[in-house]
Amino acid sequence: MPAMKPVVLLLEDDPAIAGTVVYALEREGWSVVHVLLAQAADERARRQPPALAVLDVGVPDGNGLDLCRQWRRDPDARLACLPILMLTARGEEIDRVLGLEAGADDYLAKPFSLRELVARVRAMLRRAAMPQAVRGDADFDVDEAGQRIHYAGTPLPLTRLEYGLLRELLLARGRILSREALLDRVWGSAAEAADRTVDTHIKTLRAKLRVVQGGRDPIVTHRGLGYTLLGTADR
Repeated sequence: MPAMKPVVLLLEDDPAIAGTVVYALEREGWSVVHVLLAQAADERARRQPPALAVLDVGVPDGNGLDLCRQWRRDPDARLACLPILMLTARGEEIDRVLGLEAGADDYLAKPFSLRELVARVRAMLRRAAMPQAVRGDADFDVDEAGQRIHYAGTPLPLTRLEYGLLRELLLARGRILSREALLDRVWGSAAEAADRTVDTHIKTLRAKLRVVQGGRDPIVTHRGLGYTLLGTADR
């Protein structure tokens, strides 16, 4: 029996952009469900969660960022951990940061290269399918199946990439991981992101850890080298 094709949910109200994106993704062997409205995307994702969602920021009935935030807070792990790529007509750094802070895993500004879009979707699907195993930790409890992590008994509201970063830091507990290593392990290819991308995600990850532990942060920055996650005995 042939394997089922990964389903990509596309929220895009521009017919020209949607047509080229659907063509490019289907040519790679993926199934694409295209919707024009945020409500339709939400209903489709809840009825049958896709393997990945590509969301336009501006649509007639709402905002892709708001939909992303809504899914990240959902008790259904399939939505809370759904890989999300945001599309937007704006490419300024503040807009990219807003997209990442909303819970998006990646961000692509229009006009974009279809080759780059396909490469990012492929990398995100590959990461989502990777088998994972993390040892237990006194401070952290890792739920591999649900891709969730509890810190000091509190569930962390992590995006997929924040989960990947924390997971890699846990695996290397006490050792320095360079930005290049984190890009390769979490993003799949250092060529698809930049050092600034790692720093932005580390910043939001730190903020979530500080909320749990009254401002204390177990992540240490080694200037020019990378990051370390301290062990209990180191703090």
